[in-house]
Order: sequence, then structure tokens, then C-alpha cells
Amino acid sequence: MRQLGQMKKSTKNSLFTYTLVIAAFVVVQALRMGPGVGAMLEGQLIPICAYIVMALALNLVVGVSGELSLGHAGFMSIGAFAGSALALALQSTVTLSPLRLALAMVFGAVIAAALGFLIGIPVLRLNGDYLAIVTLAFGEIIKSIITNVYLGVDENGLQFSFLSNKNELADGGVELIRGPMGVMNTQRISTFIAGFVLVLVALVVIFNLVNSRTGRAVMAARDNRIAAESVGISVTKYKMIAFVVSAALAGAAGTLYGCSQTTFAATKFDFNTSILILVFVVLGGLGNMWGSVIAAAALTILPEALRQFSNYRMLVYAIVLILVMLATNNPTLKGFFSRLFHRERADAPHAAAVKGGGRQ
Repeated sequence: MRQLGQMKKSTKNSLFTYTLVIAAFVVVQALRMGPGVGAMLEGQLIPICAYIVMALALNLVVGVSGELSLGHAGFMSIGAFAGSALALALQSTVTLSPLRLALAMVFGAVIAAALGFLIGIPVLRLNGDYLAIVTLAFGEIIKSIITNVYLGVDENGLQFSFLSNKNELADGGVELIRGPMGVMNTQRISTFIAGFVLVLVALVVIFNLVNSRTGRAVMAARDNRIAAESVGISVTKYKMIAFVVSAALAGAAGTLYGCSQTTFAATKFDFNTSILILVFVVLGGLGNMWGSVIAAAALTILPEALRQFSNYRMLVYAIVLILVMLATNNPTLKGFFSRLFHRERADAPHAAAVKGGGRQ
């Protein structure tokens, strides 16, 4: 009965998050079709969806798996460059933009997942600060490598060079990645609807993983590594599953973001981006997926909304972050909700007994 109650609670949490995302999508779509959402918010819709998926992906590692990753922007950059390059390469053969975007996001997710697996083999054997330092170094290495990659395609196939542009493309060839100049998209094929679908897919994948036997094994390894190993749970294996799934989602989010920009460079996905995504996770709550959705959306809009304050907007942004942290970690508020929760639990048997007595 207790497991059934826990399952119902997890199902209610999942349904609440789905409802929250769908309701937000309906409201925004209604505003876009009606009075409008403003040029500022219109331009932020696709990045908001990308950052929500990034926050969900990182929360799977930090909140569910219990490992601190400081290089998730590296997986986002892999997805952005790989997916955008494929979308450019297929521009003449796959003319349907939604199909091309879907193929690009799948490709970006697969490449990021493969790289996440390779990185996870040595990295996930580390713990604590060592893991954070290695993932931080990974993000910076990926940024440096992509900055020096030149990739093009012509009638002779792919043309690749490193450190310097030695590609001589035939007539009609397309430059896919241009080193420090990054990628220049001739068409922006990402849409808000595609972002909404990706957010829902990320939520479905994460909730099904967390509520499965694999998810329980991941959380058992997080809570007590020694106890988990003593009952036969392969800690490295299950942490690897969470890490690879998180990398795949980050790669898809990167493709969504990259295909929404006319041009972007590897410097966009630096250490500051990884920290920003970590802020989304911490403010939303570790392991709290709907909190990550709200935090990512709110904190992506906030800097643009504060742009009217000119030089003081980052100061106001920092003050808002501090106030939110104080509110979410306030013992008075936590105690209030804890007492309210326990009061409801204590009153439930009494109410049932009174109701049963009334029927007698």
C-alpha cells in the first residue's frame, strides 16, 4: 500500500508538470495569436524552451544522480554544431523544415550521447569535487576544439580541416562550421512548437526513467553508494545511464537553440552558460523538475525584462537571485509547509473515522 501511495504521488507530480507546461504553451500561443507577446518575449521563446530542457537534463545528473557537473554547456554546444551542420547539409535534399529539424535534433542528441558515454567512462569513477573539476575541463576543451574546426560539404563529400581553413569547396559547396566564426544558418528552422514538443519529450523521458527500476537504482546509489554496491547495484552503470540520457537531452536542446540563430560561435557555450544552467537547477530545487521548468523560464526572461535599468540590471538580477535563495531556504517557510503537510496526514484518519461513524 505504501508503494502504491508513493506511485500515486509520483504520478500526480508528473501530471502536474505536464499540465503546467501545456497550460503555459496554450497561454503563450493565445497571446501570440491575439494581442501579441511583444518583440522581446517573442525572440526569447525558443531559447526558453532550450534552457528548460537543459535545466531538466542537468537536474537528472545533479538532483537525481547526485553528481555535480559543471560542463553541461559542452554537450549543448556539441548538439548545436552537429545538428545545425546536418540541417545545413540537408537543406537541398530535405526541403520540409520540421522534418529537417527533427532529424537534426536526433543527430545532435545521438552525437552528444556518444560523447557523454566516452567522457563518462573515466569521469563517473570520480566523486565530489574531482568530478566537478573534470566536467568543467571537459566543457572548456570542447569549446576550444570546436573553435578550431572547419567543416564543409560539396559534390566531393565532407571537407574537414583543423586549426586552419584548408577546405577548397567546389561550386555549390556549403560551409557548415567556420572555426571561430561558428555556424551561419541560412534558414532558422526552429519553432516554438518544436521547443514545446522537445520539453514534453524531455519530461516524459525523465519521469519514466526516475520512476522506473533504473531510476530507483540511481537514487539508491546517490543516497548510499556502499549500501547500493552491497546489494549488487552497479553504481557506475546506473550513473552512466543517467549521464548519457542527460547528455542526449542537452544535445537536442543545443540543436533547437542553434537552428534558431542566424549565427553563433563556440564561445556562447562557455563556463558561464554551465553555471547559468546550474543556477536554474538550484533555484528550481534539486530533483524538482517542475521547479526547473519555472526557474529556467523566469530567469531567461528576467535579464531582458530588466534591460530598461541599463547598467543596474545585473545588480537587480543578482538581488532577485539572493531573495529567491533566501525564500526557498527559509526555515520558517519550510517549517510551515512541513507542519501543514503533517497536519493533513494526521487529520485524514480522523476524518475517515468520523465519516465512517456517520454512515453507521
